[in-house]
Amino acid sequence: MTISYAPTEETALIRSTTRQFLEEVVPLSRVREMMLERRDFDMEIWKSMAELGWQGLAIPEEHGGAGYGMVELGVVLEEMGRLLTPGPFFASAVMATQAIVNAGTSEQQAALLPRLASGEEIAALAIFEHPRGWDSGGLGALATRTNGGWVLEGRKRFVLDAGTADFLIVAARTGRGPDGVGLFVVEMPQAGVTVTPMQELDVTRRQYEVEIEQVAVGDDALLGGAPSWMPILVTLCRSSVGLAAEQVGGTQRCLDISVDYAKTRYQFGRPIGSYQAIKHMCADMLVLVEQSRSCAVHAAHTFEDLEELPISAALAASYCSEAYEWVAGQTIQVLGGIGFTWEHDAHLYFKRAKASSLLLGDPLHHRRMLADALGL
Repeated sequence: MTISYAPTEETALIRSTTRQFLEEVVPLSRVREMMLERRDFDMEIWKSMAELGWQGLAIPEEHGGAGYGMVELGVVLEEMGRLLTPGPFFASAVMATQAIVNAGTSEQQAALLPRLASGEEIAALAIFEHPRGWDSGGLGALATRTNGGWVLEGRKRFVLDAGTADFLIVAARTGRGPDGVGLFVVEMPQAGVTVTPMQELDVTRRQYEVEIEQVAVGDDALLGGAPSWMPILVTLCRSSVGLAAEQVGGTQRCLDISVDYAKTRYQFGRPIGSYQAIKHMCADMLVLVEQSRSCAVHAAHTFEDLEELPISAALAASYCSEAYEWVAGQTIQVLGGIGFTWEHDAHLYFKRAKASSLLLGDPLHHRRMLADALGL
């Protein structure tokens, strides 16, 4: 069966609605204000997103969501990446939501997903502990069995938007091996849980260190009722697909900035875009933008195919990360001196590109994942 990747009338409507909302409500001038104020997000903006149904796009209808997949959610994420939209949307509506969808029992999904779909609550997924620990071998947090529950102990780093979360989903080791890892729901605030802001490269996206000291949770806190690495792996793959869509939006915006500047910046009586060197730079950027979009859209269409997903997710994650970094760097070169200034937005995209390339594993990690998925 041939799959059409062409935009549908529905996705076109989602894109136009999303772009109009973000340009009016969260323009880059507002993003800068929030950066300077050190604000994680604006609750009024979050509520407005909930009214549009964004938080529940990829949540099944029986749990209060819209029942869409990554194709539709990817359109929203791409537009958010285009304007560097701050806030916990990726952390809650993508990563945490997918963890519950992939690992939770039907009862747990019924209890947790409506809380996220409505936008009334925010969740954060706490998995990673070390800068290069993107697989099960990098997990050291422990979950110790007790009568009627578990006791959690450990430290998580690089946790997106943990400071605004109403509950955390924490990966902790219950035994040896990849399948000796479970996801535990920890309601916040919680005695024994300390959330500390980390110093970020990308100040439009908040990361936290989470210290967990002897935190007791019940049996029902373990998603799925049993530890397993596979739901976590699927969650990371699907989150990588969402991140790739966001990266495409940022890459496209960098190209747009470069082309607009090349048309209006004059040197020696002619626009700099008329010079061959600038033409070639912009042409190379366009090629990477289109290739990135193809990778991301293909991955979005394999979202439900658990056999194809690890391949398409790793491909999109590695390619889109490197393309975004390169295009963002070239944008600064096209802009020249102004591209290095705080006043211009180019540095914000460059920082987002670099930070996002490490968020769920660097390109080398995803190439290893790709090789493993292909049996190499």
